[in-house]
Parts: sequence; C-alpha cells; structure tokens
Amino acid sequence: MSWDEFFETEKKKDYFKVLMDNVDREYREHTVYPPRGELFTAFELTPPESVRCVILGQDPYHGKGQAHGLAFSVKPDIPVPKSLANIYKELHSELGTKIPDNGCLLKWACQGVLMLNTVLTVREHEAGSHRGMGWETFTDNAIRYINTFDRPIVFMLWGAPAQSKMKLLDNPRHLILTSAHPSPLSAYRGFFGCGHFASCNEFLKAHGESGIDWQIEDTKGGQLSFL
Repeated sequence: MSWDEFFETEKKKDYFKVLMDNVDREYREHTVYPPRGELFTAFELTPPESVRCVILGQDPYHGKGQAHGLAFSVKPDIPVPKSLANIYKELHSELGTKIPDNGCLLKWACQGVLMLNTVLTVREHEAGSHRGMGWETFTDNAIRYINTFDRPIVFMLWGAPAQSKMKLLDNPRHLILTSAHPSPLSAYRGFFGCGHFASCNEFLKAHGESGIDWQIEDTKGGQLSFL
C-alpha cells in the first residue's frame, strides 16, 4: 500500500493542476520552503499502512534551512523552534522523556506519525504566504482519505485551524484529541497539560497496537542515534 492511489486521484482534478502551476511559479520566482525535493516528505516517510497518528500543523517554518517537509520538525543542525520546544516540555511532563538537543522528528515519522501541514509551502520570511493557493484542498482530501482507514488512528488537532478539520473526521474507530496550539502565544491556554501523547499511546495499546516511542535522541556527530 502506498500513497500512489491518493496522488493519482488528486492529479486528475483541476484544482491540483492549478496548484502545481502556482507552486512551480513560486519556486522559480521566490525563495520557497521546504526545498522542492522535500515537499512530500511526510507522505514518503509514513506510508498509509503505517499511519497510526496524525499531527496537523499549519504552514512550514519560513526561516532558512528550517522546513524539511514534516510539520513541527527541523533538521538536526537547526535550532529547535519555540513551538517544538513546548511540545518537548509537554512530553517531558507527561512521559518523563528527556528534552533532546535537536528538533528532527524523523523517528516519529518512521513509527507511523504523519506530521502534515495543512499548507505545504511558504515563501521565505512570509508566514502564511501560500494559504489559499490550493494546498488546503489537497490536505483536506488527504485527511478524508485517512479517515476512511478501517483501523484506529489518533488525530492531534492543536489550535483553531487544525480543529476546523474535525468536520472531515467521522470514523468512530479514530480518536480525536484537541487543544490549544503549542505556540508560545497559546501553549498556556490548554496545550500544556493536554496529555495527548500519553492518551495516544493508551488508545493504541487498548486496540492491540504498540505505543509510539516519543523520545527523540540527542544527535551524535551529525547523525541521529536511532538511525
């Protein structure tokens, strides 16, 4: 099982053709993140049969070298963004995980955590610059596709934009968790203390699945230790 069926269906739709034309133009005329070759990293690392948890972000980080196709994640040599630092704090509070020295979340993706932004590209230093370009239709359809999977999946919806996707999720097999966004502007309004990571593992284990190992290892010599 792969994402091929989903992508082939979307490619035939008019909106997708317009979207890709706009994306091509943006990459030609502006500095856009993530790099073109990492645009669909979330899908490449987490095939459909592996999806056990979906974490929804908004749009990619817009600073140089940050975005690499996974919501909230940055490459190992990039400073940990504030929202991700707050995610680590919540994980430490819930599960006692050590706060790592990097923000690379590849380990989660390889365990079935689909880290999907609702908009997949952004201009450098222009947050939200590609909203309304068509990505929302694509990612809404991806969420609808995952919603049809006949097995328990956890959806973590942080903040109002992510929570607006609840209307796409009507499969009773899934668990939907909502809270404030981990941004420094809102984390104290309900993200801290949300218990989502522990709840996710409890739900998966109750349905015969293994829990997610949320511990991100420190980097060693530029390599992540779990690889």
